[in-house]
Amino acid sequence: MGTENEIINSISPCFQRFWLLDRNITFLNHGSFGACPGHVLEVQAKLRSQLENEPLRFFGREWEPLLDASRSGLGTFLGADEEDLVFVPNATTGVNAVLRSLRFAADDELLTTNHEYNACRNALDFVASRSGAKVVVANIPFPLRSHTQIIETILGKVTAKTRLVLLDHITSQTGLIFPIQQLCRELQQRNINVLVDAAHAPGMIPVNLREIDPTYYTGNCHKWLCAPKGAAFLYVKREKQPEIRPLTISHGANSKLTHKSRFQLEFDWMGTDDPTAYMCVSEAIEFMGSLVSDGWDGLMQRNHELVVQGREIICSALDILPPCSEEMIGSMATIPLPKVFDKYTHMSLHDRLFDEFGIEVQIVPWEIEPKLLIRISAQIYNTLEQYEYLGKVLRELAFILQTA
Repeated sequence: MGTENEIINSISPCFQRFWLLDRNITFLNHGSFGACPGHVLEVQAKLRSQLENEPLRFFGREWEPLLDASRSGLGTFLGADEEDLVFVPNATTGVNAVLRSLRFAADDELLTTNHEYNACRNALDFVASRSGAKVVVANIPFPLRSHTQIIETILGKVTAKTRLVLLDHITSQTGLIFPIQQLCRELQQRNINVLVDAAHAPGMIPVNLREIDPTYYTGNCHKWLCAPKGAAFLYVKREKQPEIRPLTISHGANSKLTHKSRFQLEFDWMGTDDPTAYMCVSEAIEFMGSLVSDGWDGLMQRNHELVVQGREIICSALDILPPCSEEMIGSMATIPLPKVFDKYTHMSLHDRLFDEFGIEVQIVPWEIEPKLLIRISAQIYNTLEQYEYLGKVLRELAFILQTA
C-alpha cells in the first residue's frame, strides 16, 4: 500500500481536469480568488442563457425561486437558517454593509487586529472618521504559540467604550484560524457585537453559525466553495436585521411583499445585475462535496494535510521553523521568509517567481520583522511536487542573495 504522499500525488492530477487552470503555471494561490470548476461554470452559462433568452420571464418568474434554492443549500452547509442569509458580491461588501448601517458616537471604540484584511480595515477607518469613533488595534504576534495569545490579546484591548469588534475567522495575510466561537462568546457576554470577516472560512474549515453565534458574519463563496466570482453571503442575527441595510437602496425599501423579511427583500434586489453566480453556490457545494468519498469533511481534511506537508517542505528548504502549530491553519499556510529576501519588495519577489519560474504564490508584506511572508494554498488539484518545486526555487534564490 502506498504512502500518504504517494496517494496525494497520484490522485491530484486526476482532479486537475475539472479546472481550467493553466497547466504551465504552478498555481499555489487558490486563496486569493479561488478557482471555479468547469462543471459549475457550465451551469452558470446555462443560467445566463436562460436569462438572456427571455429576460422579463427570468426576472419576473424564475429569478427568485432559483436564488432561494441556492440560499437554502448554502444555509444547510453553514448550519444557518436561510432566513438569516443574504447574498452579496464579496465579503468586503458584507463588511461594508454592516459598518455603514451602524451608528457610532465620538466616544465609541471599534476594535480590530493587526491581521485584519486591508480593505475591511479601510472600511472600519472610514466609518470611524465620519462618527469620530476610535479604531483600537490588538497587535497579535506572528509567529505565535497558541490560540490563547489571540484571545488574551484581543480581550486585553476591550474597554467599557468598545461597541464593535471586527475579526477575521481566518486571516488573509497570515492564514491563522482565530478561535472565533470562543471570542464571540466572550465578547457578547460583555454586550459587544462581533462582525466576523470570514472571507476564507466556508469550505476551508467546518462552519456552523448556530454554534458560532456571531452578531454578523460574512464569507466568500468564490474561494474555498469554488463558486463563480461575485458570490458571497452575509449572515445577520434575526433581531439585528432591521437595522442592517444594503449599500444600494432600491425597491425593497418600500416593497409591499410580505413573504420575506425586509432584510431579504432589500438585499435580494438592489437593481439589475447578473445573479447567476449566487444561483450556482448550491451547485458548487454539491460538486465539490462529491469529489472524495467522505465528502466535504474529507476534502477539507485532505487540503489541510496537503498544506501542512507543503509548509514542511518550504520550511525545510529554507532551514526555518513553522511559525505556528498545524492546528492553527486550515488549507493556507504563511511562512516568514529569511531576512535575506528583504532585498525584494513583495511585488518584485512575486513577479520574479511568476515570470522566471511560472509559480503563482502570494507574497505578503509584513509590518515588522520578518518583512516578507509567503502564503501557500492547497486545493484538491495541487500536488506535493508543486511545493517541492517552490522550495527548490526559494532555496536557489536565497543562495544567490547570500553570495551576491
